[in-house]
Amino acid sequence: MVLSRVAVLSLGGTISATKSGGPGVTPTLTGEELVGMVPGISGVAEVEVAQLRKVAGSELTLEDVVSLAREAEARADGGAAGIVVTQGTDSMEETVFALDLLVDREAPVVVTGAMRDPTLPGDDGPANLLAAVRVAASEEARGLGAVVVINDEIHAARFVRKAHTQNPAAFSSAPAGPVGYLYEGRPRVVVRPVGRRRIELPPDAGHRPVALYKVSFGDDGRLLSEIERLGYEGLVVEAMGGGHLPASMVGILEGLAGRMPVVLASRTGGGEVLTRTYDFPGSEMDLLGRGLFPAGPLDSLKARILLSLLLRSGASREEIAESFDRPFV
Repeated sequence: MVLSRVAVLSLGGTISATKSGGPGVTPTLTGEELVGMVPGISGVAEVEVAQLRKVAGSELTLEDVVSLAREAEARADGGAAGIVVTQGTDSMEETVFALDLLVDREAPVVVTGAMRDPTLPGDDGPANLLAAVRVAASEEARGLGAVVVINDEIHAARFVRKAHTQNPAAFSSAPAGPVGYLYEGRPRVVVRPVGRRRIELPPDAGHRPVALYKVSFGDDGRLLSEIERLGYEGLVVEAMGGGHLPASMVGILEGLAGRMPVVLASRTGGGEVLTRTYDFPGSEMDLLGRGLFPAGPLDSLKARILLSLLLRSGASREEIAESFDRPFV
């Protein structure tokens, strides 16, 4: 039997963390060492490994992910049936969403990691990496886009969130749940998301910083006056409930929305931003009428990734508005 070729691109994270002199762990293992720790992986796929970074998930940047997307496409063009990315779980939901928008290939991009490092009993890294390679090599995952595979679950990029600081079952996907699972080592895709998006970046796309601001009880918005001065070119506001904030913040947000794209998201973690239910000062109808864009079903982290990539692509204000107006579900 001829095995499929799978490229493993290693970025670091808990899956690669060991003790190196200090009291805690830090990413030290290479991608080759990670693959070497997985029993039976050679019988699943022909694995090629590249070490791109060796850092914690909190250290990754959008520039890293743009480079990662180009490397993933190059590997797919070179004959890889799928690509596996190993990284820290802290930023995994943002990485996978950006990859889903940037990588335009049938070969799946599977992001995985670990919640327990290799020094702990019950280290989940080898099992997650083996499951990720199985999914990346499978016909079932072709055309699925970028996914997270962890704890024998397959999560679509647009839904997945890290929902626990330490539990091995830390990842969830509201409202749809996982799109697939692994049974006896075999991938099963039971739901296929529709309406995937693509963003193409020009070769010279530069950094276009987007701020994320979370609204809190009694907030007066004084920090918002610093957003533009600090050089941000876009803003995502994580508002209360269905998209609400104190009336005292409305004026400054209206001013910002006239000079940069401002996206209205919800801090609840579930449901969509409302568009036509409440009509008081600071409500969603009031804010959208003042030029803010609704994030729809996207949480604030994913809305920030989408807005950042749209700005880098050179999208006009009208194109940004249209992109956020189209639901991902």
